[in-house]
Amino acid sequence: MTSLALALRPLEFFFTQYKRVWRGTAVTSVVTPVVYLLALGVGLGVFVDRSANLPDGISYLEFVAPGLMAATAMQLATFEASWPVFSAIKWDRQYHAMLATPLRVRDVMLGHQAFFLFRLLLTATVYFVVIAAFGAVSSPLGVLAIPVTVLVGLSFSAAIAAWAAHTQTEVSFVAIFRFLILPMFLFSGTFFPISTLPRPLEFVAWLTPLWHGVTLCRDLMLGDISLGHDLMHLSYLLACVTVGLLLAGLTYRRRLVV
Repeated sequence: MTSLALALRPLEFFFTQYKRVWRGTAVTSVVTPVVYLLALGVGLGVFVDRSANLPDGISYLEFVAPGLMAATAMQLATFEASWPVFSAIKWDRQYHAMLATPLRVRDVMLGHQAFFLFRLLLTATVYFVVIAAFGAVSSPLGVLAIPVTVLVGLSFSAAIAAWAAHTQTEVSFVAIFRFLILPMFLFSGTFFPISTLPRPLEFVAWLTPLWHGVTLCRDLMLGDISLGHDLMHLSYLLACVTVGLLLAGLTYRRRLVV
């Protein structure tokens, strides 16, 4: 069998597993963006629009909606690639069952990442439809924010899966959410321009994949394209995904090859 066909086998397993819980996640995927946009973009946005001068005179809804879309992908990917990957290795040992077949470690890793891609694509599409319904998409280029959001998620899922395959305990996942994911959610341009941060923190924000994803999604939805800058954002996200997959391949082999 070809490498692609082998990688599709784990994906088929995770699809079958997902059929048991898809209703709950589907409701969350719809309700969460509506609540966020109503509370922040519409509710808080009324006061922000009166008192703040956002770039290019856009509304706060138009500013925050792309950021929430990218940030949600980060949170989803981090959750999906942490405890579930650790469980597949140590608790439920699903990976070990797969490796008892002709599947290789690379097939297992790529198959699970393909499932993450599916989850990210589904959530990003729902989010985009909701954002468009709220009138926060000003350009036809905004639809390209969907694959960009998927890239944002993969830049986290690959790196977190690499760590999940390396660590011996799940305790570190709580620290990752508390000290990495939450600060990035708050301070990577989702809710306010990072130019308002102190210079050292602004520099740190520049290094996060989320800031690049938020900025690129915002440019696409507003139709405010700067070819050089946006290609830089895209290249950074692709580099993060590539490095994450290479690290995941390394830690998976170390953990799963006896």
